[in-house]
Amino acid sequence: MAEQVLKLQELDASQVPQRLKADYYFDFKAHPFAHAALFGGKNARSVIDAIAGLNKYLQGALQTIVAQVKGTKKTQADFPGRSVGKFTVLLEDGAVFEPGFIVGGKDETATLSIAQGAAVLGANIWLDSGSIAVGPGTVIEPGAGIKGPTIIGRKNEIRQGAYFRGDILTGDGCTLRGELKNTVVMDQGNFPHPSYLGDSLCGYGTHFGNQATSANLGIFAVIARDPIVLAVDGQQYDLGRPKVGIIMGDYSQVGCNSVSDPGTFLAPWTVVYQLSRLNKGFYGPYELIKNKPMERGVIERSPLKK
Repeated sequence: MAEQVLKLQELDASQVPQRLKADYYFDFKAHPFAHAALFGGKNARSVIDAIAGLNKYLQGALQTIVAQVKGTKKTQADFPGRSVGKFTVLLEDGAVFEPGFIVGGKDETATLSIAQGAAVLGANIWLDSGSIAVGPGTVIEPGAGIKGPTIIGRKNEIRQGAYFRGDILTGDGCTLRGELKNTVVMDQGNFPHPSYLGDSLCGYGTHFGNQATSANLGIFAVIARDPIVLAVDGQQYDLGRPKVGIIMGDYSQVGCNSVSDPGTFLAPWTVVYQLSRLNKGFYGPYELIKNKPMERGVIERSPLKK
């Protein structure tokens, strides 16, 4: 008899295992997060619901932020030769905006709001899919690319080469350089090197070393698009999505050049050594994951079926 697989989306909140819930990974009492509401309401059932609900949350939060901004208004007419489409830019006092290029939409409802003391210098901005809010004191360096909908928190450092592909939410004090898509990075997140985060949630003080990456879609799932299935305490669960990257609990770290499979969950204080490959599943809390190929490593070679 085939093993029963429970569909996560069909379960009541009480039936969802603790390892799939937000409070297993993120302590919002110890580390308050301005957007903890993302994990409430319909998204409270599981971290997978939060990933799926990120776009809707961002749309609502951006409307609230834009409505509260009081500052200088600019439009496409103020950026001749370096913009297409229609858009609105709102600049609070002390904000600096010298973009590389701006892609607007069909009307001026898409808005870029830049808070007091923030600086967007030479970055390329896409507003055709949603608005963007840049928090106070944040600096976005030349060569970065930011697509909406996106909310960037206070005092972030968005380094040259960063590519935010939309549906991005960052907390305060983050340092980011890699490629991000449909991802949350909470306060003090440190992803300062080339890397990839897609369909992921990263808690307080989390970190990726240089060239670490999180796969969010399996190599064969590219063809079939089957939902990810994971075992929790011996029970199989269908997550309802083919794309789930990495869930990193507070203070988790992944070393340089490491790769995680789609559907990797790191509980708080899980530290992964460099050059490690993480199979999908659950790790931590308070665990070291070590790759020691010289001592225990095995390379398996198998024929590729035609």
